Amino acid sequence: MKKFNIKIENIVASASLMIRIPLEKIVEHLEGTEYEPEQFPGLVYRLKDPRAAVLIFSSGKIVCTGARSIEEVRKVVRKVVRMIRSAKLGNPKKYSIQVENIVASAQLPNRLNLDKIAFELENSEYEPEQFPGLVYRTKTPKVAFLLFSSGKIVCTGVRKVEDIEYAVSTIYEKLKNINALKNKIYEER
Repeated sequence: MKKFNIKIENIVASASLMIRIPLEKIVEHLEGTEYEPEQFPGLVYRLKDPRAAVLIFSSGKIVCTGARSIEEVRKVVRKVVRMIRSAKLGNPKKYSIQVENIVASAQLPNRLNLDKIAFELENSEYEPEQFPGLVYRTKTPKVAFLLFSSGKIVCTGVRKVEDIEYAVSTIYEKLKNINALKNKIYEER
């Protein structure tokens, strides 16, 4: 299988800490938070290391966004749990992290003929006068791609890092099969 230079841009993950969290008290104990319950029911906590944002809800659910690896997601959740414990606002004992979505990008070695792709592949949408990319959706794995004529692609909807490589390889083979690959941008290794 061909290797692509895939870069994870964003991981969205959630966890349930199985405790109630007094959000108004977290604001008192923690810098870098935003809490406006009239606008949004959750508290926003921005971390610098790793760089990510966490939505914390009074129900005990947290949502992490902006992490670029599963390990960063784990670090973020551990930091939130430690902060809740050290502020004596609760003692989350068990929680599991659920990846909701991964966004990744890759550069294919070829330019792409988006008109041909739009014509040949079902489940594709291309309106160049509104947006320069083509949207293509697959069922297995369930992924949405943004394809650009430069050969850059963005992949979203996967929940496992391993599925990204498979999805990108699969789309590359499809594009090759319908003759939608143009001149090479770089030589493959």
